Amino acid sequence: MAASSGRRSSLSRSTSSDSEGVLSRVSSAVSHSPIVYRGKRAASDAAYVANRLLKSTGRAAWIAGTTFLVLIVPLIIEMDREQQLNELEMQQASLLGTPQVK
Repeated sequence: MAASSGRRSSLSRSTSSDSEGVLSRVSSAVSHSPIVYRGKRAASDAAYVANRLLKSTGRAAWIAGTTFLVLIVPLIIEMDREQQLNELEMQQASLLGTPQVK
């Protein structure tokens, strides 16, 4: 009886080591496959392109933002001042009774 239980344990050990060997071989074969290599290469290339696109988009946004602040904002402020001055002149003209110039 002791001998048969020893055989069973040795059989179960060899079966598990065989299955680990098969799994290891299949995993190794799949990971070294040309398809997997091309997929990894494509993912790497896509990540590189996305990174470069984000950097260049960020630079373009920075240039556009600073250009807007330097050129457009002062123009908007000056136009607002001119409009307020025109409104003030029209209000004074209506109070003084002079004809409005359009």
